[in-house]
Amino acid sequence: MHVAIVAGELSGDLLGAGLIAALRAQDPQLRFTGVGGPAMLAQGFQTLVPMERLAVMGLVEVLRHLPDLLALRRQLYRQFIADPPLAFIGIDAPDFNLGLERRLRAHGIPTVHYVSPSVWAWRPWRVRKIARAVDLMLTLFPFEAAFYQDHGVPVRAVGHPLADAIPLRSDPMAARRALGLPGPDEAPVVALLPGSRWGEVSRLGPLLLDTAVWLSARRPELRFVLPAATPRLYEVLAGMQAERAPALPLTLAQGQSRAAMAAADVVLLASGTATLEAMLLKRPMVVAYRVAPVTAWLARRLVRISHFALPNLLAGRELVPEFIQDAATVANLGPAVLRWLDQPLTRDRLTAEFDALHRELRRDASRQAAEAIMELLRPRSGGA
Repeated sequence: MHVAIVAGELSGDLLGAGLIAALRAQDPQLRFTGVGGPAMLAQGFQTLVPMERLAVMGLVEVLRHLPDLLALRRQLYRQFIADPPLAFIGIDAPDFNLGLERRLRAHGIPTVHYVSPSVWAWRPWRVRKIARAVDLMLTLFPFEAAFYQDHGVPVRAVGHPLADAIPLRSDPMAARRALGLPGPDEAPVVALLPGSRWGEVSRLGPLLLDTAVWLSARRPELRFVLPAATPRLYEVLAGMQAERAPALPLTLAQGQSRAAMAAADVVLLASGTATLEAMLLKRPMVVAYRVAPVTAWLARRLVRISHFALPNLLAGRELVPEFIQDAATVANLGPAVLRWLDQPLTRDRLTAEFDALHRELRRDASRQAAEAIMELLRPRSGGA
């Protein structure tokens, strides 16, 4: 008895690992195959192809890899039809997984999609495609579940595993010690997180370093910490620092992004899951994002939301400043960081807002997701 899972990137790999552990707690006999990364492999998952083949971002960027992605999807389809799983679970990667889910569902294989695509933000007509592709949608956020209920798609809001994993109270002093940073009374710390993919880092790394130089010129007491997501990106960022900010008081760390955020007084970062993590750590943040110009042109015509940072989406209003594309400049980012440093009462109010959102998302997500999947399968297996 096996369950097929396809995770598209590292964040999906972490979700998949938690889900595998929770499903195995429901049924120890289950095996898991498909596409996954190191966290899923540590749970005994058998990956059929390297996960890196799916980790492509942006509309234009995907086009360059489209032939390989389509070939991979055909390969997985043939394999799962030849050896049908109890269920197929696509984790994120909607443009890849939904097409695979639709075809497998047509063959009677139950399909689950874990992590809603942003149909509530852009291309809302995709909900019709989703309705044809999935027997169950698992969402991380409550506002997403409401959208699917309105469109008649079976859905369960399970909360976010990060909200379960991150304590309601973090320990900044322990994080500073782990990174070799001075204590809170000695120097304020700004964390720089330009993203975990090469494309993000190439566009945002120079901008964040230039902003740090701007901040350091005005606040010489500031210290900076920059975690690199991979060894390759560590080398890239070290080269960027040597070129653009050789005198900057900066600690370049290998990994340890959560510690870097926990240690910081303010986080300057790329939009994405890291903004949720910073929110759960109750850290003030300034959010920036840049994509390929053609991707930005298309997004301006298709996106229907006024905010893109997760804390703002969850709150339904702007809690933290966000700057995208041409607005992502040193002239905007630097003063926004200084405002957080200079306004302790505003920081306290933000912490209270973040705490309320954290509690709302803290639902034991992996267990909830596993229970919803087992409920879906029970009628098919003749269980009670």
